[in-house]
Amino acid sequence: MIPGVFNLSGKVALVTGGSKGLGKAMARGFAEAGADIVIASRNETELKSALEEILHGTGRVGRYFVADLSQREEANRLAQAALQAMDRVDILVNNAGTNKPEAIDAITDATWDRVLELNLSSVMALTRALVPQMKSRRWGRIIHISSIMGFVSKEKRNIYSATKAALLGLARASALDLGEFGITVNCIAPGPFLTELPASVLSAAEQQAFADRTALGRWGDPKELVGPALLLASEAGSYITGQALVVDGGYLAR
Repeated sequence: MIPGVFNLSGKVALVTGGSKGLGKAMARGFAEAGADIVIASRNETELKSALEEILHGTGRVGRYFVADLSQREEANRLAQAALQAMDRVDILVNNAGTNKPEAIDAITDATWDRVLELNLSSVMALTRALVPQMKSRRWGRIIHISSIMGFVSKEKRNIYSATKAALLGLARASALDLGEFGITVNCIAPGPFLTELPASVLSAAEQQAFADRTALGRWGDPKELVGPALLLASEAGSYITGQALVVDGGYLAR
């Protein structure tokens, strides 16, 4: 059990995109800190095995829900299912997202709409649905997973960078809306973490270029995002709101 201001005993955390990669790592970290867990993604098989790994040896309980957050109505359905199953959601991590690299003159309306809905609109919709019950308890932690691509970019990252930059603005505005209710809203902006998403869109040469640009000369391990997430999800981060915590191995410093 993690002591003191990082202890999440009695809290319930909902992590979207929680069946793998960064989401799974953060959910496991929260469970180890004492939180009960809800994870969601589109793949039930992955969710089932992931939840078992997340909860193993922690003594915590959890649920998973299949949800395609590229469909607007799914956000509200997920929120209601989580509240019905767990009675509360104290910590929301909006981690689900995708990247469809296209040059500006090659973007189709269908791709634009789908990426925007999943990366940005679902974040608004799920946050909107869960904030009222946080307000009633005057405590909540909301974390949007942005990216260093919200600060910088590269070729064909038009839609991705647009959505990740938008999350920074959304967090700042929501922090002002919710501060009086004891709810903090922040972003984590990860740099190169070699999860399935970047592995699927980057060549080996591009992967090496990202590693070379960091100060540490390597990609991050998903477990290295747990500490920052735990800071923002706990009492340890009670005076941090409206901010973007960059976790990039020194990528932006170069």
